[in-house]
Amino acid sequence: MLNYIWAFFFISAFFGALYQFFFNGNTDIWQTMTETIFSSSKSAFTVSLNLTGILCFWLGVMKIAEKSGITDFLAKFLYPLFHKIMPDVPEKSPALGSMVMNIAANVLGLDNAATPMGIKAMEQLQDVNKNKKEASNAQILFMVINSSSVTLIPITILMYRSELGSSNPGLVFLPILFATCTSTLVGFLSVAIIQKINIFNRVVLAYMGVFIAIMSLICGGFAFLGAELRNEIASEFGNFLIVLIIFIFIVYALIRKISVYDEFVDGAKDGFNIAVSIIPYLVAMLVGIALFRISGIMEIIIIGIKEFCLLLGINADFVPALPTALLKPLSGSGARAMMIETMQTYGADSFPAFVSAVVQGSTETTFYVLAVYFGAVKISNTRHALPCALLADFAGIVSAILFSYWFYVG
Repeated sequence: MLNYIWAFFFISAFFGALYQFFFNGNTDIWQTMTETIFSSSKSAFTVSLNLTGILCFWLGVMKIAEKSGITDFLAKFLYPLFHKIMPDVPEKSPALGSMVMNIAANVLGLDNAATPMGIKAMEQLQDVNKNKKEASNAQILFMVINSSSVTLIPITILMYRSELGSSNPGLVFLPILFATCTSTLVGFLSVAIIQKINIFNRVVLAYMGVFIAIMSLICGGFAFLGAELRNEIASEFGNFLIVLIIFIFIVYALIRKISVYDEFVDGAKDGFNIAVSIIPYLVAMLVGIALFRISGIMEIIIIGIKEFCLLLGINADFVPALPTALLKPLSGSGARAMMIETMQTYGADSFPAFVSAVVQGSTETTFYVLAVYFGAVKISNTRHALPCALLADFAGIVSAILFSYWFYVG
């Protein structure tokens, strides 16, 4: 499916450019398209280059955790759940610990830590994958959960709302949490149906119950805090947690008499190789997405959705936030730029800006995650990973709009 979607980006962009050239009189469109190809290719390399240092550092830290036995401990704690939803992964596979740490980093909004851990988990899952060119069931489930991951502390979004003059930046906190939980649940269930995972197993239900209880307690605790205090605690907690994790890993490894420096360097060496290996996949995705956006096709889709809503008598106040929604699965930086532009155009506390912020926090950048994670292990056949991830994105975006109406309008 990815093969056809990637081709669709270029083909639709070409026809979109033809429309702009003949009907809108945009004679510069071909030059713009050419410049976009070169700039996006360069951007893909820059993204990979910027990831190198982060990958090296966190893979080094992960190596320390692996050698000291921390990842084994985490894996044992969640093995009963993973054994039910990922039966093909061996009990002693280091991928279990890496997946736990990746998901935990995503929940806490620690993006810089989550990506290297996720790539490491994908590599370890590849070690037990029988068909190296085709994504395994475990890799697909992990990727879908990752691309629709629950974000408890959306620090970046709160920061942008505050900087652009919102009187209550933290107002989006709860709708983002609810929307991203919906996205993750839909993503998990869609994979479970295809892979015939028994979600009514008492072990799975028990873990899901604990998760829902913890999320409810945290959510309830934050709900009673003032907006300013909530943002401050969220930001400080996230930063403290990063430092605390590193501290615990190193101290525990020293107690276990592990050579922390040597292990860190050994793990960090993998970061450079991974950063280089994902460049072709990022170039393919980012160029196609950029052409699709610059051709005007996205604008046509947004206008069509607005007219459709008006035809059915549906409130269309959310439509100005749709550029963020449509760009989010394609480009993280593009969606972020559209969110900021919406805030600047309509006001940080306007309804379109509110919806845009909730949408921004409700899902991940699916095509980027897919390109990076599967590209790192050179998998070309992603099977049902993309359809399930896009379904999760759709659920996250729709729920983000609905929860925005609920919280903002009442």
